[in-house]
Amino acid sequence: MQTKPILVLGATGKTGSRIADRLEARSLPVRRGSRYAELPFDWSEPETWRPNLKDAGAVYISYYPDIAVPGAVETVSAFVEQARAAGVGKLVLLTGRGEHHAQRAEDVVRNSGVPFTIVRAAWFAQNFSEGALHAPILAGVLPMPGGDVLEPIVDVDDIADVAVAALSDDGHDGQLYEVTGPRLLSFAEMASALSAASGQPIAYVPISFEEFHGALKKDQGDMVADVLTGIARETLDGRNAHLADGVQRALGRAPRDFTIFADAAAREGAWAVAA
Repeated sequence: MQTKPILVLGATGKTGSRIADRLEARSLPVRRGSRYAELPFDWSEPETWRPNLKDAGAVYISYYPDIAVPGAVETVSAFVEQARAAGVGKLVLLTGRGEHHAQRAEDVVRNSGVPFTIVRAAWFAQNFSEGALHAPILAGVLPMPGGDVLEPIVDVDDIADVAVAALSDDGHDGQLYEVTGPRLLSFAEMASALSAASGQPIAYVPISFEEFHGALKKDQGDMVADVLTGIARETLDGRNAHLADGVQRALGRAPRDFTIFADAAAREGAWAVAA
């Protein structure tokens, strides 16, 4: 039985909350890293890092708000050096597929001298149910740039399962798990699946990157708008329009289909206001 705590950063976020819950369900010791924890963790306050790293056996690294934020890679590098100095035995890093900032962060972890696993993820399905695109879906629209580009959108529950395996089971050291869903979908096809699951019509609305930025800026401010629009410009060019086998290699099963996510989110009331 593992006795050293597993530090889960972003423990109130989409991936971190699920990972922490799953680890605790396995009766593993978990230290939830967030600004609101009893022992606070804040990326912008390095003095909070060392107390969280003390005696930690492994760390799940999810950078908030995104690894594409200017200076994020340098911050992660400083944190990883502290983790190495603290004697952490394993790092599991979440990154984004097709993003050059993410690949720089991967190199930091890969060259740290600490055993590691990298989970490189496609776009999150949960962006529609608990993320930046939740409000538009409630309004009956899916406004996205990128036109007819195809995306193998991934269920965050699959990301969590892969990360938990890497943090708690043997055989994952040195692995890069590129995780996607089981098929390529256009945004129009995603809107159709969300319509069927939610019971209300949801229309895909093609928009420009400038319109995408403007909508995000209005709802979430300049920084989030800049970061998410930059990621969209970089990745919605067809570079990610292929499947990867990270879920299969890590877990020995197929990834969940987008319709499974949509049906489950609808049952849990994600779009109940619209209904």
